[in-house]
Amino acid sequence: MEAIASAKYLRGSAQKARLVIDMIRGKDVNKALAILRYANKRAAEPITKCMKSAIANANEAAEKANISIDADDLWVKSAYVDRGPTKNRRRVRPAPQGRAYRERRHFCHVTILLSSEPAEPKEGKAARGDRRAATAKPAKPAESKGRKRGGAVAAPRAKRTAPKTEAEPKADGEKKTKRTSEKKASAEEASE
Repeated sequence: MEAIASAKYLRGSAQKARLVIDMIRGKDVNKALAILRYANKRAAEPITKCMKSAIANANEAAEKANISIDADDLWVKSAYVDRGPTKNRRRVRPAPQGRAYRERRHFCHVTILLSSEPAEPKEGKAARGDRRAATAKPAKPAESKGRKRGGAVAAPRAKRTAPKTEAEPKADGEKKTKRTSEKKASAEEASE
């Protein structure tokens, strides 16, 4: 048994209402109502009303069909939010230096579908018997597809190493560097 309820022209943008709807999608009705009750979002209150309306619709449909249904067995099969009009709700907000900022006030439409049938278990494609997913080859790296890679990735830096010099014994804790050895060599040439 399925029941649907929709709430139209709710104040607030659809993007903000989707944050709340995403929290309850696929959940048990009692869990969803608890989440909505403690959600710190303005859209949670009208969505709670829509959820309670969907529960009442499910009970009414069950009575008409002469079926006994327990409200605790219901779960949120699908829930979505559509954008509403903003055409007639444009406002102007005063801004500094005599300017005015346009403010668009949004509406949204919420639809919730409840179901009493158990949810289908979510399995991987290979578990369902999809042969393509089971025999799929692993993806090749981008280099083997014929693409040229540029930048720092294409040419890694070569390690810079100092050229090897003759090892001379160090005298009196003096550090041997290339410059000091060059100075000594030039000093010896000058003295000769």
